[in-house]
Amino acid sequence: MTIRVRFAPSPTGLLHIGNARAALINWLFARKHQLLGQEAEFMLRLDDTDIGRSEDHFADAIELDLAWLGLTHTIYAKQSSRFDCYLQGMQQLIADGRLYPCYETPEELDFKRKRQLGRGEPPIYDRTALRLTDAEKQAFEAEGRKPHWRFLLKAEDIIWDDLVRGRTEFHGQALSDPVLVRGDGAYLYTITSVIDDIDFNISHILRGEDHVTNTAVQIQLFEALGRPASTIQFGHTTLLMDVSGGPLSKRLGSLSLQSLRDGGIEPMAINSLLARLGTSQPIEPHLHLDELAKSFDLATFSRTPPRFDMHDLETLNHKIYQITPYEAIKDRLAQLGCAAVDADIWAHLRGNLRHLDEIRDWVVVCFGEIQPAGTDKDYLHQALELLPPTPWDETTWSTWTTALKTATGRKGKELFMPLRQAITGFDHGPEMKFLLPVIGHDTVRKRLSQVAA
Repeated sequence: MTIRVRFAPSPTGLLHIGNARAALINWLFARKHQLLGQEAEFMLRLDDTDIGRSEDHFADAIELDLAWLGLTHTIYAKQSSRFDCYLQGMQQLIADGRLYPCYETPEELDFKRKRQLGRGEPPIYDRTALRLTDAEKQAFEAEGRKPHWRFLLKAEDIIWDDLVRGRTEFHGQALSDPVLVRGDGAYLYTITSVIDDIDFNISHILRGEDHVTNTAVQIQLFEALGRPASTIQFGHTTLLMDVSGGPLSKRLGSLSLQSLRDGGIEPMAINSLLARLGTSQPIEPHLHLDELAKSFDLATFSRTPPRFDMHDLETLNHKIYQITPYEAIKDRLAQLGCAAVDADIWAHLRGNLRHLDEIRDWVVVCFGEIQPAGTDKDYLHQALELLPPTPWDETTWSTWTTALKTATGRKGKELFMPLRQAITGFDHGPEMKFLLPVIGHDTVRKRLSQVAA
């Protein structure tokens, strides 16, 4: 059997970190099976039936974000091009007596729900519409009411072995008949998703646990439309929470992939975090998706909602550079105007980067003009007098500071910091034993002279 999973976002906004986790879980699941020699495919399906809110530029942004993460798809579909398929499904359900018209207004339904809750009853639709006569239906339509259509659930147990949650059970009589088609003719997610999953032969549906009740309903819908639910496996992962344990708001623009990308976050930092967040596996930086796929296992996912912390992502971003080889980064360095950074320089600078564009600052320190910092003129004047002769190498810094220590009695921060500030303009950065020979004798002398004058 071909493994086929799908990621089905709605193009009504930018892709969010929570959406990205759902996409990554599906992609890694498919890739894991491919690496094991099985046929497996990842589908991108845009759930864009909400014509009023779906926008092409959001659809384009979703594809761009997924490509940036490396989550390639081999199957693509847009629900807006499949309305004929949904109409056929609707007509089949009507003919089989599983889809029935209802004429209540939103206000009437709200009143019913409040009355049920007031009585301590579950807010389940009472199926009044099933008792309407043809004459009553015609009278409602004469008033201008357009029916919405509900799926008639069977009063039977719905049970499946969830790939994350384990045995999951619902009672059909405890669920409310869901609306599949609104009064304006718009198809809702419940029916379009099932028809698509049937038509594209989706084998595994992996999504957030907020869809668990949807799954219970859709299992009956799969069966009603001719697809045995036993041919599909479901897995529901817990949703991401924020650092305080609250829901991770999709309204936070800072957590859109576009914003993270613009902020200098590396795609593999995101992948490395999201692939392990909420699992028993350690969160570590990885440079390739296949590394994550090889050890991907739904059995490691916890039932405890994981917390997303931007600090953790920033930390991983920093660690990504520490393990990135020069050959993998040199083209991007050139695009940043930092072609002067060779393999040796990269090896020493990368450990100080939170975001790649920060390397420009160090290129200026090494090869450009800076404004030296410092006020300890007497000490820097002594440093000038004891500046070692060329040629310089990585022992020069130790030779120089040892001589200064002997001459001045300084040690620790008082010995090193004025030199670093005067030479680099920063009070932090790569080891000075490396920077000194890269910056060079003449530039170091010039900068010390500027501050010591």
